[in-house]
Amino acid sequence: MRGKKGEPHLDPDDPPRRRANKRRGHGAYDADRPPVAGVVGRETGQAYLEVIGNADRATLLRVVEDNTAFEAVVYTDEWAAYEHLPGLGRRHATACHAPGQREWARGDDGDGIREVHNNTMEGLWTGLRNFLRPFRGVHKGYLGQYVAMFQWTYNLKVVTDALLRVMLGVSDSTALPT
Repeated sequence: MRGKKGEPHLDPDDPPRRRANKRRGHGAYDADRPPVAGVVGRETGQAYLEVIGNADRATLLRVVEDNTAFEAVVYTDEWAAYEHLPGLGRRHATACHAPGQREWARGDDGDGIREVHNNTMEGLWTGLRNFLRPFRGVHKGYLGQYVAMFQWTYNLKVVTDALLRVMLGVSDSTALPT
C-alpha cells in the first residue's frame, strides 16, 4: 500500500513509506516511485510531461519520438538510455554530469554560445517539484492529473482576462442579472 496518500497501512509488513523516498536510482510506478518523462522545446517553449510506468529505454524513446520533430536536436545528460536517439532520426548531444567530468553547458561550434545543455528541462523539473510541494505528497493514481495541470500552466504563456473569466465561471458581460 505504499505511496497511496490517505489510505491506511493495515499490513504491519508494509509500513508507511519513508519521508522523501530517498532511494537511489530511477523510479517505477509499481515500486511507488512513478517516473515522469518530459520534453520541452527550446524554440517553442512548450513542454510535454507524462507519468510513465518505467523509466526504461523503450518508454523514454517513445516519449521523445512522439513529441519531437524528425531530425530535431535532443539535448540530454549522458544516461545510456538516450544513446539510441540517432536511430529515431534525432540528432543527439549530451552534457556530462558524471563526477570528475562535470560540465553543465558546452559550446561545440566556437560561437561563444553554450548550446549543449539540459538546463531548460532541469529547470522544468524544479518547477514541477515546487508545484507539487504544497500538497505534501500526491497519491500516485492522481499524479498524472497534477502533472497535466502543471504542464498546462507551464505552457500557458499569457494569462488573459478572458481566460480568468472562464476559469472563474464569470460572464464577460457587465450587465447585471435580472
